[in-house]
Amino acid sequence: MKFLRLAFSRRYVLLTGVSVASLVLAFLATVFPWALAPLVVTSVLTVIGFHDLLQTSHSILRSYPIAAHFRFLFEEIRPEIRQYFLESDTDGTPFSRDKRAIVYQRAKGALDKRPFGTQRDVYAPGFEWLSHSLSPVDPPKSPFRIKVGGPDCTQPYSMSILNISAMSFGALSANAIRALNKGAAMGNFAHDTGEGSISSYHRENGGDLIWEIGSGYFGCRNEDGSFSADRFAATASDPQVKMIELKLSQGAKPGHGGVLPGPKVSAEIAKARGVKQGVDCVSPARHSAFTTPREMMVFIGELRRLSGGKPVGFKLCIGHPWEFLSICKAMLATGIYPDFIVVDGAEGGTGAAPLEFLDHVGMPLRDGLIFVHNALVGINARSRIKIGAAGKITSAFDMARVMAIGADWCNSARGFMFAVGCIQAQACHTDRCPTGVATQDPVRQRAVVVSDKAERVRQFQAATLKALGEVIAAAGLYHPSELRPHHVSKRIDMEQVRTYAELHPWLSAGELLQGTDEPHFRHAWNLADADHFNPTGPTSEESIKVFT
Repeated sequence: MKFLRLAFSRRYVLLTGVSVASLVLAFLATVFPWALAPLVVTSVLTVIGFHDLLQTSHSILRSYPIAAHFRFLFEEIRPEIRQYFLESDTDGTPFSRDKRAIVYQRAKGALDKRPFGTQRDVYAPGFEWLSHSLSPVDPPKSPFRIKVGGPDCTQPYSMSILNISAMSFGALSANAIRALNKGAAMGNFAHDTGEGSISSYHRENGGDLIWEIGSGYFGCRNEDGSFSADRFAATASDPQVKMIELKLSQGAKPGHGGVLPGPKVSAEIAKARGVKQGVDCVSPARHSAFTTPREMMVFIGELRRLSGGKPVGFKLCIGHPWEFLSICKAMLATGIYPDFIVVDGAEGGTGAAPLEFLDHVGMPLRDGLIFVHNALVGINARSRIKIGAAGKITSAFDMARVMAIGADWCNSARGFMFAVGCIQAQACHTDRCPTGVATQDPVRQRAVVVSDKAERVRQFQAATLKALGEVIAAAGLYHPSELRPHHVSKRIDMEQVRTYAELHPWLSAGELLQGTDEPHFRHAWNLADADHFNPTGPTSEESIKVFT
């Protein structure tokens, strides 16, 4: 019965239909000569269908044999029907579909060039570009890496500047996790586990892991959901775990908890997360291991000790400015500093979230990144704390832009999802992903062929870094760390262009400690309290001062 349901499902009904038709026509052809012509047609389609089912290069063909060829036909004529498919990027310009195509091409090792110049309106407000040099240099050949780990870290990590952003097993399929981690191992870059903890699929291929710990403490929790130091220490000691990332919030739905319904909590997910199978798996909106910024710093110090001195940091989407500055004051008060901070932009997020949170909650990446960088400079902590950036980063220019305003490295989720076969069907929350990337259905996820997609993951990362090297070389630079705000310009209107250095205030070293005249920071700094995140919040008058 299961076979029959599968054979006549929407995915395979066309293949089943032409196969049955071929059998019927083969029988009729022994009696009626007219059946030979349609038999040839159905036989050819049957062969094509079974080839689609067994080939390893295209996920969508494995899931939708024969039928998926129509999609590739539309891709071939896409320039002629572009107006029907245009999408807006973060600055409102319609080119994200082209960016997706570039990711696919780089992942496949195909030519990623475009003819006939830019497709964008370069005079539209919001258009941005990187200034080039009349004295460009040769593109650097060595991979770009940075050392993460402050003075209190005894096991610093040399990491690539482009890594896989947080996506959990459970949200992604087993094969997608396998492919991502194998690609990371092949390319020598890092794979963030997401808050779903470390599954057996993360371990199979030995790729470097950044273990993300959310408010549910999955993989290091007691039965009541509280943090377990012993379980954390046991997992953090694994040599494959290179860094520990405490998740405060995520760009897609900051300040919002989550529930994985009991029926979706399989034995594999339960084992990875340390929860009971078939029981609702709850991610609270806030942490229970600490309630104040000061306690949070103590907790970070304890995580570093329990991990044996590995880099420990936290990830957040910026909300109230004074709350992050409260964390900064807690660093000063305790003398405990994170090794890194990942700034997640509100525009990011590859999974499903409530519409209001997706569109209207949280600070966009570039604003949040500039704020965090300035705050750390203002308390003299920037040199010891590295900053990662995440939020719709898929191209070399995306990387150059955020590295010019404070990021030391970038994390990408959607770029690597495209590399393993995601076509943005936006069915992530239905468990019916057509390419097997975001589903737990064992039949659907067979579409992801690990060996093939792992190579695409590796190729996308390597090709993007190669493109970044070419971009910075054109600007006369030898390393992305040399990028500065004045390298990026933005059109304000038809008559005005400003560099990022002109558009945003930039604090000098120690300026917050000495007393700043910059209103945005001065009022928020006065509100900040190392012993409270946001006990009462500012008055209306104080809020106006902070945001003006």
